[in-house]
Amino acid sequence: MLTQPPDLDLDLLLERTSRTFALSIPLLPEPTRNEVTVAYLLFRIADTFEDAAVWPRERRVTALSDFARLLELDADEALRGAEDLARRWSEEVPSEHQGYLDLLAATPFVLRRFFALSTAARARIGHHTVRTAEGMARFVRRSDEQGHLELVDEEDLVDYCYVVAGIVGELLTDLFLLGRRQLAADGEVLSSRAARFGEALQLVNILKDSDVDAREGRRFLPAGLDRGVVFRRARRDLEAAAEYVLCLQKAQLERGVDRGLVAFTALPVRLAWATLQRVERDGPGSKVSRSDVYAIVAELEQALDAGTPAVVVPAPAAG
Repeated sequence: MLTQPPDLDLDLLLERTSRTFALSIPLLPEPTRNEVTVAYLLFRIADTFEDAAVWPRERRVTALSDFARLLELDADEALRGAEDLARRWSEEVPSEHQGYLDLLAATPFVLRRFFALSTAARARIGHHTVRTAEGMARFVRRSDEQGHLELVDEEDLVDYCYVVAGIVGELLTDLFLLGRRQLAADGEVLSSRAARFGEALQLVNILKDSDVDAREGRRFLPAGLDRGVVFRRARRDLEAAAEYVLCLQKAQLERGVDRGLVAFTALPVRLAWATLQRVERDGPGSKVSRSDVYAIVAELEQALDAGTPAVVVPAPAAG
């Protein structure tokens, strides 16, 4: 029997599924905050199926396909289908993470909030969510029956990062540009860096988690690829992400674009730089401490108050 979490609320679901996004999404102005919250939860549903190694490969592919199809139906038909699918997904328990299970059970609720968005926002979120679900299914098909996946070279790694994170950067950029005439002149700069922004954050996570992932049969770092190549690519991508943030900040200071857009994008870039430096120094598994996160948040607020750069690219490590 389908049991939905009590007191359903988008922010509550966000808190149960992502500490990082629960920290950064509230920085956004409305209606973008609501749009990004819905988008994140939809992408998190797809991520749950991609990560569901306890399910057979074909079951994961089918779930991703069924989920993508819901977003292409009209509202009434999608909501009817979601009730049945959410029941089956919950009963088959694809994850040990209670927050993700709560989210799957709440799929009909999230879809109702999706269909309540503006037509323009809904079109963009639906389009990009379907793209990432289809891309994830392509990689899941390559895994073995135990759910193990090995990427083969740098091109394969870049393709994977695009599917799971680069598309997110493109979606966020579409939502930022939606209805904001002050950003129209910056659309090309932002769009040309959007996928690399997402790739940067994904590469940092892959480098950080590489040992744990490998033990669990997920080899996102190709065996024949020098890690130094990945570190250099992550740094170049983070530099592009910094350019993205500074473009938004220039528009904020000169044309009154919402400060929340700058804060939302700057925070993950600052955290990613700090994490990358830790991993380079101490190896996989290194994390930024909670106290360091609080310090990074405070430093960002000070920079935004003073009108100084929201992101500063660190100097390369000595040696």
